Amino acid sequence: MYIIHSVNKDGFYKEIKTGTYGSYSLKKFGFIHCSDLDTYYLVAPNFKDDYTERVILLIDTERLNCEVKWEDGGGVDFPHIYGILSQEAIIGVYEHLWSDDREWIPNEELKQYAINGFRREV
Repeated sequence: MYIIHSVNKDGFYKEIKTGTYGSYSLKKFGFIHCSDLDTYYLVAPNFKDDYTERVILLIDTERLNCEVKWEDGGGVDFPHIYGILSQEAIIGVYEHLWSDDREWIPNEELKQYAINGFRREV
């Protein structure tokens, strides 16, 4: 399965130089907040007022050597990674795209990894 994590671009590239990512999230939250591609539209508004450049990490859960728990995020279950991400688990890094009114624009390159093709539940 494929899940994603949105992160500040500079922070990610600084940390991944060590060969792993996630130490800050683990210290602050106890896990790394993630989403699947079909529910990320619910998460993206949390970042709309943050004008730092962001990237979306595409993570292959089969390559993780730590636990992923799907936990309630207010009526929707979201994946939380309970461990450090190795470079091998991050199979893609994509620019976080925004419209002029700061709505997330789904990356075309990611559509193949979405179970429902970015379908938004109403």
